[in-house]
Amino acid sequence: MSTAAESSPSTSLIATLPGHWYTDPEVFRQEQEHIFESMWCGAVRSADLTGPGAFRTVRIGRESVLVTRNRCGELRAFLNVCRHRGAQLCTEESGEVRRGLRCPYHAWTYDLDGRLVAAPNLRRMPDVDRAERGLVPVSLREWLGYVWVCLAEDPPSFEKTVVAAVAERLGDTAAVERYGAEGLALGRRISYDVRANWKLVIENFMECYHCATIHPELTEVLPEFADGVAAQYYVGHGAAFAEQAEGFTVDGGAGFGRIEGIAEEQDRRYYAITVRPQVFLNLVPDHVIVHRMFPLAVDRTVVECDWLYAPEVVESGVDLSRSVELFHRVNVQDFAACERTQPAMGSRAYRSGGVLVPSEHHLGDFHRWVAEHLAV
Repeated sequence: MSTAAESSPSTSLIATLPGHWYTDPEVFRQEQEHIFESMWCGAVRSADLTGPGAFRTVRIGRESVLVTRNRCGELRAFLNVCRHRGAQLCTEESGEVRRGLRCPYHAWTYDLDGRLVAAPNLRRMPDVDRAERGLVPVSLREWLGYVWVCLAEDPPSFEKTVVAAVAERLGDTAAVERYGAEGLALGRRISYDVRANWKLVIENFMECYHCATIHPELTEVLPEFADGVAAQYYVGHGAAFAEQAEGFTVDGGAGFGRIEGIAEEQDRRYYAITVRPQVFLNLVPDHVIVHRMFPLAVDRTVVECDWLYAPEVVESGVDLSRSVELFHRVNVQDFAACERTQPAMGSRAYRSGGVLVPSEHHLGDFHRWVAEHLAV
């Protein structure tokens, strides 16, 4: 399997991954196995699971993962597969069960800790080990108000991967924890079905060479982005608001009060963090935006985006539209660009890939990271 070249003849340009890395089903299969099914992934927002019996299903790699709360209110995650004949246990994206998780095919039933508790004629099968025939558990951590799961039998350290990625970008973990994301309320959630390979989505988020071209509203609020500067280049750097911008809104008008706890130097700043392989964090003074990316096919990626605000802001019923609209437009503009790019990945003109200009050179690190995970 060929990978990106180390460099091109020009010192200003370095090579990208070849086009087939964005179109080849076998490459995608390996990415699912060796990246998404081996690393910690942001699954669901903890607050979506309001009490015992509440559940959500989410696609991680090639697996459907079921996240629920047990009777003690503790979070649990399992593969969404009945241990009898393999039927999908929960077919809805979200819901609530009263007593247990009952398979709709043959009625095998599991408690909220995954143990097999009932099945037709189960009493006539005393040799069946109910614990052994329980649901397959999935490793779970909770951080920043989200459930993170890892399908690996021996998961990598959460602290050395997820937490370290945020600390590396911001300088320390306290910088993100000051926003108190776990205590914020969901103001808006929008799901985007993007007809493009997941790597195009993550590459787009990591660079701003395109910002002056397709993000007029964003560059009005964050003028340094008009120069193609990627804020993720620099440890601890946040893009400063324009002098005339009162808040992070579509028209630059005032937003809401600053989230209690963030540092003075974080005010009137925008911070973007990429947590590989599929979470993007966006921090501004009055809200937090979280993207969770779920690759469904080599050319299809679903992105679920949450806008989080102080609880009193959401509870007041105030109109959030001007606040939400700014990054919604950014999302639409970005994903349209990714969809324009995807068809060309199969062109002979892109057979050997493209090039990265100096402000995009950090994407080369991402390409090497992908290639290293597939070199097994």
